Amino acid sequence: MTSPAMKKDRPPARPDKIFFAPNLMTAGNLICGFLAVLRLVQGTIDRSSGADGWVQIYESSLYFILAACIFDLLDGQVARRTGGESAFGREFDSLADVVSFGVAPALMIFEIVLRELPNRIGWLLAAFYLMCGTLRLARFNVHATMAGTGGGKEFTGFPIPAAAGTVSSITLLMLHYYETDRELEQGWGKYLLAALLFFLSLMMFSQFKYPSFKGGFNLRAQRSIGKFAVVGAVLALTIIYYQFMLAVVFVSYLLYGFLRPFVSRAWRREIEADADDEDDEDEDEASGLPS
Repeated sequence: MTSPAMKKDRPPARPDKIFFAPNLMTAGNLICGFLAVLRLVQGTIDRSSGADGWVQIYESSLYFILAACIFDLLDGQVARRTGGESAFGREFDSLADVVSFGVAPALMIFEIVLRELPNRIGWLLAAFYLMCGTLRLARFNVHATMAGTGGGKEFTGFPIPAAAGTVSSITLLMLHYYETDRELEQGWGKYLLAALLFFLSLMMFSQFKYPSFKGGFNLRAQRSIGKFAVVGAVLALTIIYYQFMLAVVFVSYLLYGFLRPFVSRAWRREIEADADDEDDEDEDEASGLPS
């Protein structure tokens, strides 16, 4: 195992160096975003022509956006575990995020519901979301290049992958609830989604703190049986009842930013323990103390 001292003596990676494993995850993120846009275009064509099955096509686009969220979560973990963090990877990740979590969700919400809003409010909201998400990514990259601010265990403001996951999962739930195009156009869902999109756009520039969970989950850490059971139950429910449990998971993460300042330090450490424990183990190895 490489000691922390050896890590410090290792020369910094070239800015243009490409690490295969983490950038492969980022490429998966980008491809999923591109496929989501393609499916949206196909679904819109079928919906306009009155063909059946356009709802299923839209749903497949949502799945691609949610799959991009998984790839985005994995690339940071793979980069840290393989020592593959680089300036190139950070920039590549942001460009992929603009497509998967900016363009794709904005186009998705516009085509499904926002285009029915009067006075061009729909495309203004979609454009506002895309602009806020892109500006947030640019701000994150600027902060990451500043001395001492790269990496980190938390985000300031709601991260754009989580924003895309939130709006996508709720749209998936809404498509499941409304059975026809007429119900979709006349229902109140479009107004709720419009308000949600505007709210998430503002949340990306808020001062609420969110754990990143991108540093890596420590599989070696010991956990109580109760916590293991809770995580297993949530995972099982998400797999079985994904059409509404995905929305529950993303909304819970959104609400956690509001509740986090009121959560005790012990509870917060228990919830966000994975990334912290790995850093603590590195410090223990450096000091010669048992973990």
